[in-house]
Amino acid sequence: MSDKLVLVDHEQYREYSIEEMRIRAQSFYQDMRRRRTVRDFSSRSVALDIIENCIRTAGTAVSGANMQPWQFVVVQDQEIKRQIRLAAEKEERAFYEEKAPQEWLDALAPLGTDSNKPFLESAPYLIAIFQERFGLLPDGRKVKHYYAVESVGIATGLLIAAIHNAGLVCLTHTPSPMGFLNEILERPRSERPFLLLVVGYPADHVKIPDISKKDLGDIATFL
Repeated sequence: MSDKLVLVDHEQYREYSIEEMRIRAQSFYQDMRRRRTVRDFSSRSVALDIIENCIRTAGTAVSGANMQPWQFVVVQDQEIKRQIRLAAEKEERAFYEEKAPQEWLDALAPLGTDSNKPFLESAPYLIAIFQERFGLLPDGRKVKHYYAVESVGIATGLLIAAIHNAGLVCLTHTPSPMGFLNEILERPRSERPFLLLVVGYPADHVKIPDISKKDLGDIATFL
């Protein structure tokens, strides 16, 4: 990584007419509002190059000081997925039976979730997303990653959008704690598990909760 910033012309920027901007913004919104989380996945295979390009999209995300503090571990191996499921369900049972306050359980009740996570084995891909706590320079010195959590969150949002755009579905899974991912996936302790993204096709006749998103006036203020 160079210490000197090199500036180049932004030749990749494209300006659109106001009308085309409106069309593109509306079209993208209409497409993204179809995105839904599912918990029942088909075992149908997905070409790896599709996943690779979705991750490339995630890698375009803005990050603090351009440190790009993320690692994406793509899991296809059935035995590794089984190990992840067993470890995740162990943490989930502790959550549902011991850790979670009743208020939290009441909030989850309409979604029908519990400690059983079969999708961790049935989906063709699990993408474990890690936050790099720090980077290493060629001479072995550590370099701080600024705004690492925010940066990985932004990259994850782009990845979810890219997966939807490709015609797939996904589920964000965050058992707590997730340290077992470091062990199973042989990742260094300098990487912190951020979340587990389950990716594939939805199961036939999949059901989803009848929920809605907040209106614009509920999420935005214009001054």
